[in-house]
Amino acid sequence: MARQDYLFTSESVSEGHPDKVCDQISDAVVDLIIGREPEARVAIETAATTNTVVLMGEVKISEENAVSPEEIAGVAREVIRDIGYQQKGFHFRTAKIECLVHEQSADIAQGVDASDNKDEGAGDQGIMFGFATNETPELMPAPIFYSHKILKLLSEARHSGAEPYLGPDAKSQMTVEYRGGKPVRAHTIVLSTQHLKEDMTSEDVRAVAEPYIRKALPDGWIDARTAWHVNPTGRFVIGGPDGDAGLTGRKIIVDTYGGAAPHGGGAFSGKDPTKVDRSAAYAARYLAKNVVAAGMAEKCTIQLSYAIGVAEPLSVYVDMHGTGEVAEDVVEKAIRASMSLTPRGIRTHLGLNRPIYRRTAAYGHFGRAPEADGGFSWEKTDLVDALKAAV
Repeated sequence: MARQDYLFTSESVSEGHPDKVCDQISDAVVDLIIGREPEARVAIETAATTNTVVLMGEVKISEENAVSPEEIAGVAREVIRDIGYQQKGFHFRTAKIECLVHEQSADIAQGVDASDNKDEGAGDQGIMFGFATNETPELMPAPIFYSHKILKLLSEARHSGAEPYLGPDAKSQMTVEYRGGKPVRAHTIVLSTQHLKEDMTSEDVRAVAEPYIRKALPDGWIDARTAWHVNPTGRFVIGGPDGDAGLTGRKIIVDTYGGAAPHGGGAFSGKDPTKVDRSAAYAARYLAKNVVAAGMAEKCTIQLSYAIGVAEPLSVYVDMHGTGEVAEDVVEKAIRASMSLTPRGIRTHLGLNRPIYRRTAAYGHFGRAPEADGGFSWEKTDLVDALKAAV
């Protein structure tokens, strides 16, 4: 029987964290390219350090829609500017941007391309997981959801000018106490945030941040026993890639469920939606969320697996953690009956061939509200009726 009383911790990082700077640049390049040609193939990695950004990877796009290295570098500068980096060691105007992007390998392309007798195959082998739980209205695990929310509120205050002394780089961490299997209170709150006023103490930073933290958390979660650690090492003026190097794809647990669910190991950012690392992980979240929203379980994990060049998933696995109202094998069959899980089927069902990815690259890919232009379409619960009918 699963434990009912325990502590669980998840962390988040802000848009100005070095790795998240790189994720956002990579996804901004994806948006640039598939915004120009929706069926283009993109795989972009970004690395960043003191006043230097390097973009690597491959693209497959028609000659008439080709994107120049200068355009890619321009997009990188826009991202750095929008995040807010104008410090001596990392500035959107003065940073050196090096573009080493080249054409996609023909050997990879032939496995993915559709042909007369073959549907479009998966862009790689791999396993992808989706997860949902009813412990928050967004059907996300509470520790990661509230870790994101704290940083999002602080970011909004910084961008609005309400908190001019906050810097772009920040990390949060929430330890949540569970009783009877449900989250009930904040056990420990950790926040480290860059500050632009050099003489700010940890107490000064807490005075700025605490109202936003309290606003982020449910009423009654913070009590006299809640432990606080705000800028526990003290001064945090040098931030972003000037303080620590960044790389695309190093925050995969932050991007997903904060460690509350398995992860297949593949990063999302920088990849077009033919890559099942991204699209099938979105589909698995979509399916798990709809299973929980349909009342079939309080908690649901779904695993999908693929082989490069093969269209259909090799396996579909459902685990409802002992909370299911329907047998798991019945739900597995219902999933296959309700949605095509081929790479093209997923992209069509969720409308993924759109420039909607840069916004996913900070504050989590899941637990976000679906948007009118198709952003976060995998967060919809419009498959509930089909799943109910199929079981």
